[in-house]
Amino acid sequence: MRFQAHLMSLCLLILPLVGVAAEKTIYGLHEYVGIPDFDLEVKAKLDTGAVTASLSARDITRFERKGEPWVRFYLAIDGAHAHPIERPIKRISRIKRRADDFDPKKEKPYTERPVIELDLCIGETKRTIEVNLTDRTSFEYPLLIGSDALVSFGAVVDPSRSFTAGKPGCLKKSKTDK
Repeated sequence: MRFQAHLMSLCLLILPLVGVAAEKTIYGLHEYVGIPDFDLEVKAKLDTGAVTASLSARDITRFERKGEPWVRFYLAIDGAHAHPIERPIKRISRIKRRADDFDPKKEKPYTERPVIELDLCIGETKRTIEVNLTDRTSFEYPLLIGSDALVSFGAVVDPSRSFTAGKPGCLKKSKTDK
């Protein structure tokens, strides 16, 4: 009788966890991501080992506007993005340098990157997340989505799959898509 009581208690403890797991969405290692502010779709790598999201940018310049920190940058995704983008800086992130990136002359084991907020969507799910800006042109994917954003999306990543969410649903439809 005591065994049955313990078994019932264990089941009651586990039951809420089953409900939480059911709410998660399974995404692949790579997904199409919409950035509605730029009316842009990019391929992204979902990386549970990274904390923050990173967007490929070049000519990143910090400045002040009305006493507040801002950043001006160009998307470093393809040749079609030749206009500057300006956004308020949410914060400055410190990203640990890789062993092959460490320069003892700079004395810092990290690099500082401006962080902005952007709306991103994967499939039909849209979230506002923090994205740091860095040049990712040497990487295959211009957008890396780290664990903070993955939690916001309620994501579980299956590395054996790719592009499970389909095309992003938050972008403007072209006239030919009617």
